Amino acid sequence: MKLLLISNSTNAGEAYLKYPIGQIANHLQGVSEVVFVPYAAVTFSYDEYERKVQERFNEIGVKVRSIHREKNPRKAIKEAQAICVGGGNTFALTKKMQEQGLMKAILKQVKDGTPYVGWSAGSNVCCPTICTTNDMPIVEPESFKAIGAVKFQINPHYLDANPEGHAGETREQRIEEYIEANPRRYVVGLREGCMLRYVDGKLELIGSRPMRIFKKGVAAYEVQAGDDLSFLL
Repeated sequence: MKLLLISNSTNAGEAYLKYPIGQIANHLQGVSEVVFVPYAAVTFSYDEYERKVQERFNEIGVKVRSIHREKNPRKAIKEAQAICVGGGNTFALTKKMQEQGLMKAILKQVKDGTPYVGWSAGSNVCCPTICTTNDMPIVEPESFKAIGAVKFQINPHYLDANPEGHAGETREQRIEEYIEANPRRYVVGLREGCMLRYVDGKLELIGSRPMRIFKKGVAAYEVQAGDDLSFLL
């Protein structure tokens, strides 16, 4: 498999998809067109999302073909040179992907070597489930099951912060609830500006910030770029 799983699309003060575009270009070497899944968009149209991504992908010479225009979405996935899934609301994305049968279709293609790029919600849906998303369930999907290309769960936009005056749970406490209920599953807290790349059986962390690892029975700890992540596979 060839996966690029990005925490966030945009760093504060930067243009959309600016920080990861170099890594996306490297990941999509030899690809002239991607099939794009825009279904995480809620407050703007799929057409607008396609245009927004295309503007950035113009810099790397890759055409963006949005799946919402296709009469046969699964056929488009089967024939794709590469697949990109954008961020937004994970529940909206999952519902539409399940309705169109895209979860299984994408899993088959990525197992056959089709490159996959996802950011935020697009990274969440590469996991076994969407249960570690930060999003509000604004719609109800068939289930929480996702593509399952990786065996671990991702929490994108991972934050350590506990703002002054905030009396609710921290992000870490929420993830601890998840691993208590799902003791066999690892969760990775992927901080903004970072991504995971899986190619040729090797998983690597890319970015200047550490990634936080959660597993029931083990105290949460940090890994850095260059560390061995084979335990997640």
